[in-house]
Amino acid sequence: SVQVIDSIYNFGSVTEGEKVTYNFRFKNSGTKPLIITNTSASCGCTVPEKPERPILPGESSFIKVVFNSKGKVGHNEKTITVISNANPAFIPLLLKGEVVAAK
Repeated sequence: SVQVIDSIYNFGSVTEGEKVTYNFRFKNSGTKPLIITNTSASCGCTVPEKPERPILPGESSFIKVVFNSKGKVGHNEKTITVISNANPAFIPLLLKGEVVAAK
């Protein structure tokens, strides 16, 4: 099983064109190695990077997410889906905040 430490990140307010980077932390709270097979986001502007190696029982790791705010003025909510061998499955991760037009 997996313990998601950060499932929601509110980046507050950024100026359009800025990139927001955040590490969603989690811990393998099960007894078997945790293998993340895929990560995907609800928008091409948001790129998640998964750990390549298995996360051993008791170990912590993170999924790095980079959101490019170019062309995304207004309120944004981006969902990151994590596919793994965890049972129960990973909860969806949420990155949200406001993008303000550059002056």
